Amino acid sequence: MVSFIGWSRRGLLASTAILAAGAPAAAKEDRLTDGVVILIDSNEPYVMGHAISYSANLAKHFADKGARLLIEVVANGKGIDVFRADKTPLAGPLATLRQSLPDLAYSMCASSRAIAEAKEQVSIPLIPGANLVPFGIGRVVDLQLKGWAYIHA
Repeated sequence: MVSFIGWSRRGLLASTAILAAGAPAAAKEDRLTDGVVILIDSNEPYVMGHAISYSANLAKHFADKGARLLIEVVANGKGIDVFRADKTPLAGPLATLRQSLPDLAYSMCASSRAIAEAKEQVSIPLIPGANLVPFGIGRVVDLQLKGWAYIHA
């Protein structure tokens, strides 16, 4: 309970306006987030596997509640290996998951890809269904600014 003893009329009116404005915000907190962005920046197989498991588990969790959830997995830095057709240890599970979850997107950082291509002197192929974004971290921030939840794998 909020006590208004000793408050000026102006302070009381301002506080009441703030509390009233907070009511819709509280209701907004109860609504489903627009989506979840999962960042992978490691080429450790267990880290990549966790990120993919998070995707499947989140989709099931929200589907069980009757809710739709957009999920985007963003690979950045060394994490781009997850979406490299020539290196990923998860080609099968990634394909299966993407087929079963229409609201799942895979994005690879184009900057990280270009750095890896220059270092390795190869052209890096992407797995089917993966898209390039200019900067992986930029994509994560863009989605967060749109209200998406963030998970670092």
